[in-house]
Amino acid sequence: MARKQAARRVKREARSSRRSAPVPVLNVRAVRQAERRDAILAAALEEFAVSGFAATRLDDVARRAGVAKGTIYLYFRDKESLFQELVRASLSPMVGTIETAQIANLPARAIAETIADLFVREIFGTRRKDVIRLMITEGARFPKLAEFYYHEVIERVTAALRAIMTRAAARGELSSDALARFPQLLVAPALVALVWNSMFDRFAPLDIRDLMRAHLDILFGDKASQRKSP
Repeated sequence: MARKQAARRVKREARSSRRSAPVPVLNVRAVRQAERRDAILAAALEEFAVSGFAATRLDDVARRAGVAKGTIYLYFRDKESLFQELVRASLSPMVGTIETAQIANLPARAIAETIADLFVREIFGTRRKDVIRLMITEGARFPKLAEFYYHEVIERVTAALRAIMTRAAARGELSSDALARFPQLLVAPALVALVWNSMFDRFAPLDIRDLMRAHLDILFGDKASQRKSP
């Protein structure tokens, strides 16, 4: 009997010890550092969106993030590297999705529809669109940022789209190889939507989803008409 009681006591103490075991200090520190870094990136996006890249000060980013200005330099070398990391964090996952799409053995229109939906849902419908707007409005003034954005986003997306449309042309899915030669045509309405939304949306709101659908009908043919044809 005494042995059973002793065994139960040992089990209770073991469970209590597991519950009260402290979280490793390094794990807590890593979590706090990640949270602080994310807060700085979020604050930077807000400041860049409101003031533009040139006018944004790291003091303002620090104030919005709730950290000291010196804390920013623990994570980012300067304002330029902060913006570059903002591009990586916000847009690179979307670029990766598009690059993966070229591997899928699907018709070009199906892939284009998926990419259009991704843009509407994950970029146009979020603050990620502000990063692209910044490049449109200020890229010419900051050639190093424009070069970084080109290699990190534009070059990768263009290469993926060109591969998709080249394959589609070889399969006979396209009436010409124009989209393979100029894959920029596929994303043109996205840029139109971003500019329109920032300048004219309060006068005439634009239904970006319908715009993208109409554009795909022009490029690939009207799906409704194709269903009716024998």
